Amino acid sequence: MAKKQKKETLEDLIPDAELRDRIVKHLYSKEPLLKEGSVFSELLQAMVNKMLEGEVSDFLEEERSSGQMNKRNGYTEKQVLSSVGPLSISTPRDRNGDFEPELIEKRQRELSSGLDEHILALYAQGNSVEDVRRLLAKLYGISISAGKISAITDKVLPEIQAWRSRSLRRLYAVIYLDAVCFNVRNGGKYSSRAFYTVYGIDAEGQRDLLGLYISENEGASHWGLVLEDLKERGVEDVLIFCTDDLTGFSEAISEVYPLSVIQKCIVHKVRSSTRFVDDKDVKSLRKDLRTVYTALNREAAQTAMEAFKVSWGGKYGRLVDSWEADWEELMAFMDYPKELRRMIYTTNPVEALHRIIRKLIKGKAAWVSDTALIKQIYLSLMYNEKSWKRSAFGWKAIQRELVDIYGERFSRHLMEA
Repeated sequence: MAKKQKKETLEDLIPDAELRDRIVKHLYSKEPLLKEGSVFSELLQAMVNKMLEGEVSDFLEEERSSGQMNKRNGYTEKQVLSSVGPLSISTPRDRNGDFEPELIEKRQRELSSGLDEHILALYAQGNSVEDVRRLLAKLYGISISAGKISAITDKVLPEIQAWRSRSLRRLYAVIYLDAVCFNVRNGGKYSSRAFYTVYGIDAEGQRDLLGLYISENEGASHWGLVLEDLKERGVEDVLIFCTDDLTGFSEAISEVYPLSVIQKCIVHKVRSSTRFVDDKDVKSLRKDLRTVYTALNREAAQTAMEAFKVSWGGKYGRLVDSWEADWEELMAFMDYPKELRRMIYTTNPVEALHRIIRKLIKGKAAWVSDTALIKQIYLSLMYNEKSWKRSAFGWKAIQRELVDIYGERFSRHLMEA
């Protein structure tokens, strides 16, 4: 009969009575296991130093085996940041200066622990640097300075620059242009910044964010610079631009992309048109306007507009004049099949992107700089790209229609994919 093995006790597992008592006490305290100064932090620190000792011993053994005269030469003391707080590390030195530790390299100031990723993820959810610092202390029991957190988030800046200057597709079927405003604190004063978003659909129906830009205010002149940037990054042609009702916008687009169709956002137009309409008239007037932009074709839309003019032109003449002045760009979507009409008559797709941004950073009064603003928005979008980077619904049918309408101008770009 096989002899029953004796179960290993806690004393067998941890012979050091003092250490054993401290571990038990800490576990029963219900405090975070890896908080700064805990017994587990000390164990990690001791383990790291022992592993470095093992590395230098192996290195010197190899040196002696190859006939090299080398030996220990003291230690270099340094503080290393980790997810359990700062660790006091003693890196062994050799006399010849050839030893290169692997666990924590000579100039390394952080023990790889995923801490950077935790900080970036928290920052991407709209938390300020101080919020991140407090959350790390609460969740992990570690104290990290605001400066260190800022330095970690700054590591993404080269990535942002590379992303903003990356090459783009030669053709986009649809590009949505819109801006949203945020406050930036500069010199103790708050100032508004226009955050420009360029959101496109390529020939294969893939949605993508093409660029993020910041300016002191939204204006057609700055949009011209944005369009020039797209051109420099490889965008040769755009079939349809969807924009809001900004003055001078159409001229800026036509100067850079003269062949593009411009579709002004119907939703923006209705909203701006009814701003000064009497409350008692708003519901009826909007209902009549709806018959215009939901008409079967341009001819039916024109007839509906004439009827609208008869009903409301006397009281709201400027509203009618505004629609007639922008008629071609408001009704451009009528020249396309229904599947594409629903996609281009409004800039709602890019506004949906803005809603994601606002939701992530709601409650934040202002940013300390333009760099901080774009850094946080970029991280927010990249950490949530599944919500906006996806294929356009029903694109195969739209693709066939675009081939019929544009011929080789569109079809030759299908080979890019």
